[in-house]
Amino acid sequence: MKSTLDQIEDIKKDGYSIDFSTVFNYAVENYKKIALYSGLIILVFSVVVVSVIMGLAVAFYGVQSFSESFIENFKIENLSYVQQIITAVSFAAVTAIFAPLGAGFLKMADCADKDETFNVSTIFTYYSSPYFLQLFSVAFIIGLATNGISYFTESLGFGYLGTGVSLFVNFFTFFTIPLIIFGNLNAIDAIKSSLILVSKNPVTIFLLFIVGFLGSLVGLVGCCIGIIFTAVFNTSITYAAYFSIFNEEEKKDSIDSIGRSDLE
Repeated sequence: MKSTLDQIEDIKKDGYSIDFSTVFNYAVENYKKIALYSGLIILVFSVVVVSVIMGLAVAFYGVQSFSESFIENFKIENLSYVQQIITAVSFAAVTAIFAPLGAGFLKMADCADKDETFNVSTIFTYYSSPYFLQLFSVAFIIGLATNGISYFTESLGFGYLGTGVSLFVNFFTFFTIPLIIFGNLNAIDAIKSSLILVSKNPVTIFLLFIVGFLGSLVGLVGCCIGIIFTAVFNTSITYAAYFSIFNEEEKKDSIDSIGRSDLE
């Protein structure tokens, strides 16, 4: 079997085929298996994180940290350039720390797809070597880029442009996490490979990207708490898209190897 990088080279030369409806149906079936369990995990985790953040805010800044005037101080226009840089780096670092958690939900999707047992500890699978460093690095790089662009454009009065560019960056790095945890690539190779995968089939991947995003927000309709149970739909979309591509590539490799053995 070819390595992930070898398969990426083949895709770079020959492209790949992916069917939107097949991936969508695959994702829906996968989502059904993980929605309830992952939703409960997100609910408990959210309560714990919010409680910790509120506790730290009160401990360091007092009760006034919840006042509107205090929050106003952290708006971009009220920060110096140095403070903006520190804030961008800080947010990127915090996001990067939680990156293995997001990867853990992909692992949960993988277990569900293979009918393997999964539990709460599954989402912490990648807080270990060698995955943590790569996941942290890729999330930090992407987070720093998107935060930096957003802060820069907002300081110029073009906030919507920054949001658009950030979405553009996230779109082209759509496959970075699965490429690291399933493809065993390092952070830089994962980013470059994701760019190749997306650029070879941009329309279908963009539709999946949008559907995954909107599907995750469905829970906001009617009762906002529902988003806790729909948030992982995007995880299932990412998982289904990734394996729709690479399972197809593995089939091609198998056919090629059979053809070569017959000729020999």
